Amino acid sequence: MGQSHSSAPQVVLMGLDSAGKSTLLSRLLTGQVMETSPTIGFNVGTLYLDKKTSLTLWDIGGQKRMRPSWKFFLDDCEALVFVVDSSEPARMPEARKALQKVLGDERLRGIPLMVLANKKDLPHSLTIREVSNQLDLQSYKDRLWEVQACSALKGLGLQQAFVSISKRIKKS
Repeated sequence: MGQSHSSAPQVVLMGLDSAGKSTLLSRLLTGQVMETSPTIGFNVGTLYLDKKTSLTLWDIGGQKRMRPSWKFFLDDCEALVFVVDSSEPARMPEARKALQKVLGDERLRGIPLMVLANKKDLPHSLTIREVSNQLDLQSYKDRLWEVQACSALKGLGLQQAFVSISKRIKKS
């Protein structure tokens, strides 16, 4: 599993369908929001944070029938970004189960986790603390995790989140 230094660290974006992963990816890579449709398979792109730092981002489809294939994207994963729709509290239990399942994979042992509470621009969205409680993040004692609010649509909080991820990858 040797990686050359030229290859950017692999960061996998996961989350339920409609959490905003593809919108987030297109916003990060192009600065624009594209019309997205449910992702079948995956989208991939390289995010350049500065002259020396880049990340390869894998946006994996989140529909229920796609989730069993998530495991095929974990081989060289160096950080997991789990995107939740903070305006949909009713789907948090489903998100929690999906997150638990993927973090149970051996290959993700000790890998940093960033939870992005997306759609924070919408009224009545959950707070960071509510997202963290609903996903039961405090139970993950064996890894660095962080929750950040963002809005893929407005581009808020994205750059900071990925700079933070990049720093955590360098530390781990």
